[in-house]
Amino acid sequence: CVLCGRTDDCPEKYGEKRTYVEYNLTVHYYCLLMSSGIWQRGEEDEGVDGFLIADIRKEVKRAAKLKCNICKKKGASIGCVAPKCKRSYHFPCGIQRECIFQFMEDFRSYCWEHRPVQEFMDKEPRGASQCTICLDLVEHLPVYTVLKSPCCKNAWFHRECLQYQALSAGIFFFRCTVCNNKDKFQNEMLRMGIHIPERDASWELEENAYQDLLHCYQHCDVKRCLCKKGRDYNEPDSKWEIQRCQYCGSRGTHLACSSLKAWEQNWECMECRSIFAKSGKYSKRKKRALSASENSNGTPCLLEEPPPKSPRQSSGSPCSFLLQSPKIMCQNLSPCSHLEQPASNRVTVSPSPVMSNWNWSLRHKYLRQQRKEVCNILKELKVQVQTKTTRLNINAENIWSSALKGFRQRIFSPTNTIEVNFSNCKNRSKTNTSSASKHHFFQVLMLHLQNSSLFEGSFGKNLSLDFQALKENLYFEAGKMIAVSLVHGGPPPGFFSKTLFKCLVYGPENAKPVLEDVADVDVAQTIKTIKYANSLSSLQSTLQDCCEFLTAAGCFRPVTALCDKNMLVNDILIYHVIKRITLPLESFRQGLKTLGVLEKMQTHPDVFSSIFCYKPERLSAETVYNLFTIHSSSDVNKVEGADFWMGYLQDVESGDSVVTLEDILLFVTGSSYIPAIGFDPEPTIKFLHIRYPIGNRLLNCLELPRTKTYQQFKNKMELTIRNTLRVERE
Repeated sequence: CVLCGRTDDCPEKYGEKRTYVEYNLTVHYYCLLMSSGIWQRGEEDEGVDGFLIADIRKEVKRAAKLKCNICKKKGASIGCVAPKCKRSYHFPCGIQRECIFQFMEDFRSYCWEHRPVQEFMDKEPRGASQCTICLDLVEHLPVYTVLKSPCCKNAWFHRECLQYQALSAGIFFFRCTVCNNKDKFQNEMLRMGIHIPERDASWELEENAYQDLLHCYQHCDVKRCLCKKGRDYNEPDSKWEIQRCQYCGSRGTHLACSSLKAWEQNWECMECRSIFAKSGKYSKRKKRALSASENSNGTPCLLEEPPPKSPRQSSGSPCSFLLQSPKIMCQNLSPCSHLEQPASNRVTVSPSPVMSNWNWSLRHKYLRQQRKEVCNILKELKVQVQTKTTRLNINAENIWSSALKGFRQRIFSPTNTIEVNFSNCKNRSKTNTSSASKHHFFQVLMLHLQNSSLFEGSFGKNLSLDFQALKENLYFEAGKMIAVSLVHGGPPPGFFSKTLFKCLVYGPENAKPVLEDVADVDVAQTIKTIKYANSLSSLQSTLQDCCEFLTAAGCFRPVTALCDKNMLVNDILIYHVIKRITLPLESFRQGLKTLGVLEKMQTHPDVFSSIFCYKPERLSAETVYNLFTIHSSSDVNKVEGADFWMGYLQDVESGDSVVTLEDILLFVTGSSYIPAIGFDPEPTIKFLHIRYPIGNRLLNCLELPRTKTYQQFKNKMELTIRNTLRVERE
């Protein structure tokens, strides 16, 4: 290594040892990271992970003049950051002498005298306990080789064990082994010199690591099995196919043994039913199941009652009476009602125009209420955001690349306040504040994501399968960007399909795709041909024509009845829309976990569907009017000013103005849309004795002039807003 002079190749201690033949250069990664006189001035793919070759050679020359305080040899490139401390040393020497290297922020190094230490309370018991990683005894002593958990009083570790655990788990899975705390634990370990690599866990990177988990339970557990070939016999697509319990998955039954008519019908084992029975939620469901079974099939179940279908698989049966009964619809609106159903799942009804308009109005009112709840939830998440800022330098001509670079930089933290600087903008106006730049950045970024190759579909989009994006971990970054955008004041996405949203919230196994989810025209046409086949011969002919596609999807099988097409169509949809994108979906889910967004989505799925699955409501005069709180001094006629303001908004909405409602919002807040989290501070209006209106974006305050006539008010508004925004755009 050109920095430490050692030939050791020990990635756990010194990082990866890299040799660049073309530059005649060999270096340990940690030696390079911790050197005091070098910074990453290049892109990630330049030099050695952003460290330019010329800078490395300069650092080698600088270090050649410094003697190591430990081994007494030249080339000590690392110095203690403590004030007035002049000790220098090589990285391996520092490890040997128990120095601490912090792999975060500025990559600081501390010598053995000034290194940070953990606080030990006098009341803490001395003695020894088990290291929860290696299970050997560890003494409770304030020494370099021992670390204690900041979140658990009785959790002690060997430093070496923690370092190996961190290298294996990576930043996403490294946490306290006792209480599972992540943030507090990682911050303390980074402070104490544990290196946590910014990558996925090692076990997630192994091929076929979870192959054993794909084994399915296949045994009939009912008291009296009717299958002559035994309880372990399983013949797919027949009455002897084994169906597993929908709740625990550890018990099974042949379809015939529990009088199940199709594999789609759910079944519960006796253990799970007993749990429901004790909670008092099963008796009514069981009674309905028995009556349905007796009506549909004369053969009763032997000792096992067939359960009803789960509500999530109902194809919209409640819709008819919901449309007919306004009272019930008001009380029971939820994502399971007709408001949230895909078009293909809705019951076709022809209500009167008055009734239709009433339903449309009610739907908007419902979504508006849900979005208010989302706003409050996101404000709870924003408490994590600190005053420390992170600046993103964005190239307006290449938003995606510069955004990706900014989100991946080492100093980026989603809990920091984000400032955006459009680096290639010429003649930036002074009124173009960082807030306006940030709002515009998130708006353009969400629009790019919506139209990127990561998603497919027209409006209700699903994840696509892009192997290059998967290799570059772009699905994770996209999820992370959406989460950060929501908490930091960006627009709601509004383009997810309900199938994608349910996959994220409830898990892919609980989502039921529909034909509208298929973006590939050829695949959709194939599914339609199968679905609408009107005879067995035409169905079999269609299957032969597309046998290659069906084989690739694992759905090619002989059909003996026309009704088999329904199950076949369902299997094709599940493969194409869900199973095919399992890896992108999991990566995307991990990204959405940023700042706790996915956890809140899973806790409040109904309200979050309003911003993920529906386009934001178009601005209206009423929306903008209600957005602002009107303040006025005692000598101002508040009612008159408010009348002018409301009248002007109505003129703008009707098109009788040279500006738009978005222009007004941009003039005041720096944003042309209402963020999912709302505005902070909330927009206000003041009527003052001034000549022209003033938009204070720092306070989100609109100061309006008091005029004698409405026409004077309108002229001043249009002149000021139009000219201000024109100057900014130029």
